[in-house]
Amino acid sequence: MTTAIDPALTLHQWLSPAFPVGAFAYSHGMESEVAAGRLPDAAAVLSWLDICLTQGSGRNDAILLAAAHRGAADLPRDLADLAEALAPSAERREETMAQGRAFATTINALHGLDLSPMAYPLVVGQAAGRMQLPLGLTLRLFLQAFAGNLVSAAVRLVPLGQTDGQKVLAALAPVIENLAIEAKSGDLDAIGGAALTIDLASMRHERQRTRLFRS
Repeated sequence: MTTAIDPALTLHQWLSPAFPVGAFAYSHGMESEVAAGRLPDAAAVLSWLDICLTQGSGRNDAILLAAAHRGAADLPRDLADLAEALAPSAERREETMAQGRAFATTINALHGLDLSPMAYPLVVGQAAGRMQLPLGLTLRLFLQAFAGNLVSAAVRLVPLGQTDGQKVLAALAPVIENLAIEAKSGDLDAIGGAALTIDLASMRHERQRTRLFRS
């Protein structure tokens, strides 16, 4: 088992926009919501992202990450199947699976690990567990990166000014902190959600003719 020199620097590298997982290509269904006029300003984007995090895939992904971190030595196949099955649409499945494949490939090359490709939060959690990176920090930075990527999409799509985008991200800090604490146990029985509008948006995006994003 390898120990990272500086956990914070390692995680910032893994979860930065520069890390080659292609996160910039996905809007998580936001693009169809903007096209429908339902995300016209910063307040609407903040509400949408809050739901994404607390009632949608943000929360579930955090729980999956924690479970993978705790069982990093040998993840059961049914955990990988569960993570994949939680994607509510073809594009959201591709979003998590493609990023997971890219992350595993890069991490294996960087650190000499042998991670198998699977859903993105599982690969991040397993890598962090094997590298002995603190779970709490991993969860906070993973959720921050998730929110930051979608804020970046909102800046391009709404369009939202850079300053308003940063205000939205800053307003989500308490949400991220609380969610990281809640998810830390990795209790799979706590997985669930009620973000149907966001899930339906991702399905509608599959039929959207003009688009910038893959989800």
